[in-house]
Amino acid sequence: MTDLPPPSKKKLGLVIDLDTCVGCHACAVACKEWNAGGFAAPLTDEQPYGKDPSGVWFNRVHSYEVAGSDYTTPAYDPGEHQAIAASTSACASSHSIAQEAAQPAMTLHFPRSCLHCEQPACVTVCPTGASYKRAEDGIVLVDEDKCIGCKLCSWACPYGAREYSAVEGVMKKCTLCIDRIYNENLAEAERQPACVQACPTRARHFGDLGDPESKVSKLVAARGGIDLMPQLGYQPVNQYLPPRPRRAGGAPATTAPQETLDTTALPPVLRWLDRVLSR
Repeated sequence: MTDLPPPSKKKLGLVIDLDTCVGCHACAVACKEWNAGGFAAPLTDEQPYGKDPSGVWFNRVHSYEVAGSDYTTPAYDPGEHQAIAASTSACASSHSIAQEAAQPAMTLHFPRSCLHCEQPACVTVCPTGASYKRAEDGIVLVDEDKCIGCKLCSWACPYGAREYSAVEGVMKKCTLCIDRIYNENLAEAERQPACVQACPTRARHFGDLGDPESKVSKLVAARGGIDLMPQLGYQPVNQYLPPRPRRAGGAPATTAPQETLDTTALPPVLRWLDRVLSR
């Protein structure tokens, strides 16, 4: 089986903001487009316009309907649910604390790709050394020349981040676009993974999560970023920013004061336009 290198100081990875992700799939499409001719190319497509299309996608976006709740989620209100519930009995106002804390139903878009774990099981189970972790930046990659397509890495990965190419008979995965981020022929602003570059809502961020002073590390600290299933001990480098609390219905609406337009003070052209639009 494959050994892991010593932990590296540099930990390149992604921070994904679940609050601003709109599920547009731009990240998945950009990833597919770039990597179709990049380090892990080609990304196969079988019957793309047929009845049962299939293929290799390094990035997938899942959408979930999250049911409404009476109180804030534990991620925002750890251990305070009982305190809020107890305070509602003493509150005579129709707009209670519980109503302020209630969370409406929402749609959550969840992008999924390789998390480039610190202790990746997909690497340690590989019998040929095809799956490996780079010591210099922590990126997990696949050497397709060594891969025999046994799928042990996909079975070991609890995040479903491995992709099997039935056409080539090898495993593939997110490379963090190493052929972009280290490409000195590109402008510095473009040396980001394709998914980050394409995101229209800036829900994806890229940087060194091993540096506490980096922008991504500060973002994780400020927003309470989390890694997936930490109890498994794989220590994912990629982090997710939880969605912010939503405003529930029932809160008293504030009405903005209406201003009265003095048409006599307008220029002649605008007075004429006001008369036309007021008909």
